[in-house]
Amino acid sequence: MGKGPGLYTDIGKKARDLLYKDYQGDHKFTLTTFTANGVAITSTGTKKGELLLADVSTQLKNKNITTDVKVDTNSKVFTTVTVDEPAPGLKAIFSFVVPDQRSGKVELQYQHEYAGISTSIGLTANPLVNFSGVVGNNCVSAGTDLSFDTASGNLTKLNAGLNLIHSDLIASLTLNDKGDTLNASYYHIVSPLTNTAVGAELTHSFSSNENTLTIGTQHALDPLTKVKARVNNYGRASALLQHEWRPKSLFTISGEVDTRAIEKSAKIGLAVALKP
Repeated sequence: MGKGPGLYTDIGKKARDLLYKDYQGDHKFTLTTFTANGVAITSTGTKKGELLLADVSTQLKNKNITTDVKVDTNSKVFTTVTVDEPAPGLKAIFSFVVPDQRSGKVELQYQHEYAGISTSIGLTANPLVNFSGVVGNNCVSAGTDLSFDTASGNLTKLNAGLNLIHSDLIASLTLNDKGDTLNASYYHIVSPLTNTAVGAELTHSFSSNENTLTIGTQHALDPLTKVKARVNNYGRASALLQHEWRPKSLFTISGEVDTRAIEKSAKIGLAVALKP
C-alpha cells in the first residue's frame, strides 16, 4: 500500500475492481502503436449487439505534461491535458469535448501523507462544482464527496465514506445518494503468490428497501493467466479468463448466465488488446 489515504475514489476501489473490472458482454478490439517520436496511437472497436462503435486516441508525453486526444464515431473530440506535480503532491487536469461548449472542466488533485483532495469546476457561467476530500493515513481514512450546482443553488451529490486497511484486507463503508444508499465492501488477499483474493459488496437502498449482495474471487493460474468469478443474490453468475500472451497484450473472455432462467442464452464478452 502507498503512503497516505489516497483520493475519495480509492475508497472501496480494490473490491470494485475485483468484482466488476474486465467483465463485459461486448466484443472489443484494441490496438496500440507508437510513432518514432513516442506518440501512442490507440484504435478501439466495440460491437454492442448490432451496434458497432469505434474511436481513435493519441497520447503525447512531454516531461510532466500528458496530452490525450480521442475522436469517436460521433465526431466528438475529447481532449485531456494532465500536468503531473507542478508542485509536490499536486496534479492539474484540464479537459473539454468539441463541439460541446459546456464541457470544459478544470480539476486539481492534491495528495499528502494525511490527506487527499480533489476539486473541479466547469468552465461555464454557472458551473457545476465538485469537491472530495479524505483525511487519515494508509490504515484508516474517512472522507466526503459532494457536488454543487451554482445555476440552481442545489447540492446535487452528497456522499461519505470510511476505509479500513490492514496488510491483507480492506473494508469500506460508503453512504451515497444523499443518504439513500448504504454500501459495504470487503477485499481480502488470500495468497499474494498466486494473486488469490476474495471480495464482497452489499448495497442497501433505504427508499426501496432492496439489498444487492455480490461476492467474487480471483486466482492466477500462472504469472500470465488470471481467472475471476462472481455471483449475486439475483442469481447472475459470471466468470472471466484473462491471458497476457505477450507483454501488455491481453486476451480476455467473460461470460454471464442467469441461474434463475438457465434456458436463456449466456452473455459472452471478448476483449483483445494488442501493444507492441
